Parts: sequence; C-alpha cells; structure tokens
Amino acid sequence: MAASATSRELFTEGVRAVLHSWPGLQIAVDNGFGGVYGQQKADWMVEVVQQYFHDNDDLQQFEVEDFIAQLMDQEFDTVVDDGSLPQVSVSLLQVFSQWQQGALQQLQDTIDTLSQRKSQRPKVAAPPTPSDDDSEDEPQAMECESSSPSVGRTNPPPPPPPPPQDEEDGWTVVRKKK
Repeated sequence: MAASATSRELFTEGVRAVLHSWPGLQIAVDNGFGGVYGQQKADWMVEVVQQYFHDNDDLQQFEVEDFIAQLMDQEFDTVVDDGSLPQVSVSLLQVFSQWQQGALQQLQDTIDTLSQRKSQRPKVAAPPTPSDDDSEDEPQAMECESSSPSVGRTNPPPPPPPPPQDEEDGWTVVRKKK
C-alpha cells in the first residue's frame, strides 16, 4: 500500500476531484444548503471521506454511499435521491484502489479528467422565491376583501374617482365619495 505523504496527498486530491465534480454537492454549496460555510463544509468533507477510507478496510460501495448520504444530510440538510450516490461511491472506490495499488499516474489522469468535468459543469441555482423579489424599500399593494361571504362571484372593482375639478381661481375641489 502506498503510504508516502506525497501519494496520500494525491489520494486526497482524487477525493476532492470526485466530490467537487459531483453536481449534488455543488448544487448544495451553490444554493447555500450548508449555510454561509457551505464551501468550507465541502472542503472538510473531502478530508473526512479520505480519512474514512484510511480508517476502514475493504469498504463496500453501499458503505461509502451510506457514509456520504449521512454527511450530506447532516451538513447540508440534503437527501440525495437523484441516483448519483452510487456513481460517486464507485468513483471514490476506484480512486482509492488506484492509490492502494500505487498506480499514481493513472490516479493523476483520473483527477485531471474529473477536474475538466468540473470546469465544464454549468452552474445551477434555485429559482428565486417570491419573497426574494420583494424589496423592503418599495411600497407594496395589498388586496383586501370584505368580510361578507361571497359565494362564487366577485364584485366588480369600484369605478375610478372622477378627476379633480379646478375652480376658476386655481384651487382644486375635493369632493366626498357617494
């Protein structure tokens, strides 16, 4: 097993490449599911996942999936159900296998491929909610309904008030509504 510090750093870079090219994690980070420290949580997740591989022998795909799903739920309040967890787990197991076997050039090629995939990924953001469009500085119109019950019909809007009439001396007369 490759145990040098340089090769371990390469494995960490492999885990980073897999996780940072994963759209599920990037959507969670981009949309603030992890709070204001979402990017730091994603970086921390790289360290935790690589340590998980070092601390456990003969990991199975379902174990890696469960571990990553638990991290996403705890840190990003996100349940990943898009079918990407098995793909991410297989990629992580592949990177770990390459590192374990000492196939460092192959591992570097995998990292390069994943990094290119990350740079080609379009940024996805959640559509703004209606509360995002409102500004506190702008006056807002409110609709009010009468408290009398109306069954299946709506009252027509009242006619607009007549334009103010100017008197001969330049004064505007305001009249009471009828």
